[in-house]
Amino acid sequence: MASFVHSKTKKEAAADLGSLASEKISDHRELEQVFGQFDVDGDGKISPAELRLVMMRTIGEELNLEEAEAVVRSADKDGDGLLDLEEFVGLAGVEEEERELRKAFGMYEMEGEGCITASSLKRMLSRLGESRELEECQAMIRRFDLDGDGVLSFDEFKVMMMPS
Repeated sequence: MASFVHSKTKKEAAADLGSLASEKISDHRELEQVFGQFDVDGDGKISPAELRLVMMRTIGEELNLEEAEAVVRSADKDGDGLLDLEEFVGLAGVEEEERELRKAFGMYEMEGEGCITASSLKRMLSRLGESRELEECQAMIRRFDLDGDGVLSFDEFKVMMMPS
């Protein structure tokens, strides 16, 4: 368990919380029930201490206090150091969106390089019935290639997928 504390980044810890909270949640009522499990003292807020306790109970992994505070801070909109239901719902939604984008990125990436190349983009577009020339795919990548390396990283892909 100590390896979790040292091997997980704060972002990964937030992702673990998000996946735990959003797993098999189909409506707001279910999310409220999950929130209630995290809100151990029933005060309508989740503290870093409650977060640590529930993470240990539910997935058997321990967050240190600094990591738990960082997860709470990442979604704490009103700055009170606690998560209310709305903030908790936001955290779960962000993590679900990230998982969906990673799945889509993996479909385009295809070459095991951790990035989308012009050829992998061309191949995926062909599978989707959108035949494009390699030069067109290179131009599409250049449009969102923020670091100019000729490929799309996951972060660049996220920018590309954001609604205009």
